[in-house]
Amino acid sequence: MGRISDADRTRNEEAIRAAMDRLLRGELPPGGRCDLKTLAAEAGVTRTGFYSKKDRDGSVREGSYQHLADEFIRRLAALREAGEMVDPRDAQIERLKDQNAELKSRVTDRDETIEELTVFKKLALSRLAAQHDEIRQLRHPKATPLMAVPKGRAVTIGPRD
Repeated sequence: MGRISDADRTRNEEAIRAAMDRLLRGELPPGGRCDLKTLAAEAGVTRTGFYSKKDRDGSVREGSYQHLADEFIRRLAALREAGEMVDPRDAQIERLKDQNAELKSRVTDRDETIEELTVFKKLALSRLAAQHDEIRQLRHPKATPLMAVPKGRAVTIGPRD
């Protein structure tokens, strides 16, 4: 690939800055993200210009627009730190993470409730079984009779007024 003229380079940098501003305002193209690939496509430049390159001698040469890529990444990070979600998918991911955490909490609460109810059910069944056994013993023909209530004494069942 040959060198570009200073005028073309200036025009490309202006296109990249304009595309960068649009993307960072959240004006994403359909199917696009807030990333270098979309930035290059929106600016009409190749993505390879954003990255450092190695010359044949092994030395690293900065890409034509590496400084703009760095600026884009810095500005995007600053927006994210400020809590702004430029990419609607990022906002959706955050919303789904929050929803997932809330659902996990609800499941944990439900599991605790189920455990408590299981313990209560076992206790209730145990008490019912004991009462059933007691009733069967009292109804058995060989059961010892109940003590008779002495005559002349009033027996009150329930609260007294």
